[in-house]
Amino acid sequence: MRTGTGRRAAVAAAALGFLLAACGGPSGQGAREAGSGHPSASRSGGAATADPTAIPGLGERFHRRIPADSRQVVAVYGEGVDSARSTVALYTKRGSAWHRDRVWAAHNGTKGWTTDHHENDKRSPVGVFTLSDAGGVLPDPDGSPDAGLPYTRSGSFAAPRSWGRSYWHDFDYVIAIDYNRVKGTPPNDPTRPEGTSKGGSIWLHMDHGSGTSACVSLPQEGMEHLLRTLEPDLHPVVVMGDRAHLRA
Repeated sequence: MRTGTGRRAAVAAAALGFLLAACGGPSGQGAREAGSGHPSASRSGGAATADPTAIPGLGERFHRRIPADSRQVVAVYGEGVDSARSTVALYTKRGSAWHRDRVWAAHNGTKGWTTDHHENDKRSPVGVFTLSDAGGVLPDPDGSPDAGLPYTRSGSFAAPRSWGRSYWHDFDYVIAIDYNRVKGTPPNDPTRPEGTSKGGSIWLHMDHGSGTSACVSLPQEGMEHLLRTLEPDLHPVVVMGDRAHLRA
């Protein structure tokens, strides 16, 4: 567990309103679908994939975009370009072989996926992104000192109580997806290097049973496992998109 500094906590508090508008909350299709999500399906893996040098479901184009030094990949397989349902799998590379660790049912943007994400389009961005920073309302589940992603614990992550109860715990745990953000800052730092129109504050976070504004949401067990497992020295990335895009 690498705790955030005072500066990180101050930035987290200042960014509350900005991040909540960007990442979560009951809006559009997601609000109507609350409670209709598919059940979580977490299980241990460990076996090498059919082609051990490749991650299943990814075409050559996406494999080339995974950094050569990355030993951990969180793969998000969207059911369809317009679907809010997805499956998340964690892969770890040992030697030249990728091994599946865990799999979870998940959700993405309420309107599906896009290769050109913009603020409030309710679609998750397709791509390969690094994973550098984490945080949330709850303490870091990784209790090991100087291990895991840098973690900023702050009450400023709490979802507004004006949202439905199913959304209240969305940000108990979050992992920032490095899309249009500054690495090394709390997940809710509002800085957007590519401009506000390109959106931001896109995270892995706790699931509420339906689609999101653009984030990817997992069950609590999944978030806790990722926070205990992802290591900066292994250069983790997320590869995310609908299955058709990922295979291309």
